[in-house]
Amino acid sequence: MTDPLAPLPLATLTSGSHRLKADAALRAEIAERLGLVSLDRFIVDYRIERDGDLVHVEGRMEATSEQACVATGDPVLETLDEKFAFDFRPVPATGSEEEEIELEADEMDTIFHDGREIAIGDALVDTLSLSLDPWPRVDDADARLRAAGVKTEEEAGAFGALAGLKKRLEAGKDASGD
Repeated sequence: MTDPLAPLPLATLTSGSHRLKADAALRAEIAERLGLVSLDRFIVDYRIERDGDLVHVEGRMEATSEQACVATGDPVLETLDEKFAFDFRPVPATGSEEEEIELEADEMDTIFHDGREIAIGDALVDTLSLSLDPWPRVDDADARLRAAGVKTEEEAGAFGALAGLKKRLEAGKDASGD
């Protein structure tokens, strides 16, 4: 069986519709790669349109995953249903490898290829990664943190320190009878 995430040879790539329905082993591999607790569903329907060295890919991704809550570590379930589109283009010919390549706003979903193969599988996993909540939290995370004595950002920040100082000063005035 071929690896559905392996780069595809550009020479044999043709336009058409495709479906990636990840089996349990592939979902486990992707979950490990992205640091997920689990990836219970990963289905991608996409269309490839090829015009010479330019390859346009667009479609829809459905996924069900669990990530660790950033506050408690408990699993947080997330269901995604996302449309996506990106282009593969040849690496521009430049004077040196160190030279920066400027992209216009409409080129931000561009992935460069070497002219030999394109990594659609990697792009799909990257799209999943970018679609996930970067700060997953369980519903009662704030209450659990307060119960454990963790201060909120407001309490711990500069304004919280000033409020605490004001309370101490006011308490000192009351104690002295002023």
